[in-house]
Amino acid sequence: MIYNFDEIIDRNENRAAKYDERLKKFGTKDVIPLWVADMDFKTAQPIIDAMTKRAQEGIWGYTSRPDSYFKSICNWQLRRNGWKINEELVSWSLGVVPTLSTIVNLFSKKNDGILIQTPVYPEFYEVIEAWERTVLENKLIEKNGDWIINFADFEEKAKSAKIFILCSPHNPLGIVWEKDVLKKMADICIKNNVLIVSDEIHSDLIFHNKKHIPTATLSKEISEKVISCISGTKTFNLAGLQASTAVFPNADIKSKYDKFWQSLDIHRNNAFSSIAMEVAFNEGEEWLEQLLQYISGNFDFIKDYCEKYIPQIKPNLPDATYLVWLDCRKLNLDNEELRKFMIEKAKIGLNEGYCFGRNLSGFMRLNAACPRIILKKALSQLKEAVDNL
Repeated sequence: MIYNFDEIIDRNENRAAKYDERLKKFGTKDVIPLWVADMDFKTAQPIIDAMTKRAQEGIWGYTSRPDSYFKSICNWQLRRNGWKINEELVSWSLGVVPTLSTIVNLFSKKNDGILIQTPVYPEFYEVIEAWERTVLENKLIEKNGDWIINFADFEEKAKSAKIFILCSPHNPLGIVWEKDVLKKMADICIKNNVLIVSDEIHSDLIFHNKKHIPTATLSKEISEKVISCISGTKTFNLAGLQASTAVFPNADIKSKYDKFWQSLDIHRNNAFSSIAMEVAFNEGEEWLEQLLQYISGNFDFIKDYCEKYIPQIKPNLPDATYLVWLDCRKLNLDNEELRKFMIEKAKIGLNEGYCFGRNLSGFMRLNAACPRIILKKALSQLKEAVDNL
């Protein structure tokens, strides 16, 4: 079927965090919300149909997870990424962030170093510091809008690290790591006996003929040191259903992880995520291909608009995710001034760049997964605000 991503859906007062938490986040509801990473698009029709059927049953008791559930996930990874997963080494989890937090807790000790590459998803800091571990920042280097790895620093930090949390593809920079770069990072980790935890939640949202490479597929030796975190929640806009998958290198690590969650009696999908995830991976590909084309068009629109009307702001053109990193340094505003400018003058709600990296100044993150007319309105407001600055 043909999907209409231009359709505007009113999500106000419908328990959507992106909309209903504007007052809490920005101090006002009078902003166009382009922040938290979910999409303003309806998901694939087969998922909606399956969920409707499940809802109409009217009984939502304890939910089983048939073998077909993990089989659908493994088939998806094989089909999309050429990754043949051992189903015996797969576990369900509530989400990628709870998985990261659990791994930090179980496989490191107080004050151990946990390596991350900044700017990066802020929850990476949170899951490390929550367990009183030490954040080791390998700061990515920006050169003319491109961000590259400082490998000398990476290798030095790896000597003190117990775990490396890799963001692949990268949020917020939209980087799809090339094979040689991934292998170089992984080889350094193996040399220093560092466990690699690869957050690959955005791995289905790839653009510009790039190809996602699952870290665990680089080599047999590398696969034995990698825990992979994958999910269809970003792909199919299902984050509110809370379901993801962890893929482990061996049965011992998987057993420790499973035992932790079983001790909390958390080991089942809810009545809707069990259905939605399986249908998404089995029947959602047609929707995804149309979505990718639409979001790619949104990226082009943002880039062209800024070049023509707001040259003071330079957006990146991400190769992955639906998140655009805005370089606002030419506005000459400090972080608090920039935050207030976006809220009070441009009336758009963005994620502050300084949340993604300490001592980072002059950046914002924009969620481009919305109807283009919304983007046009937001950028028009931004242009007017910049013109009046």
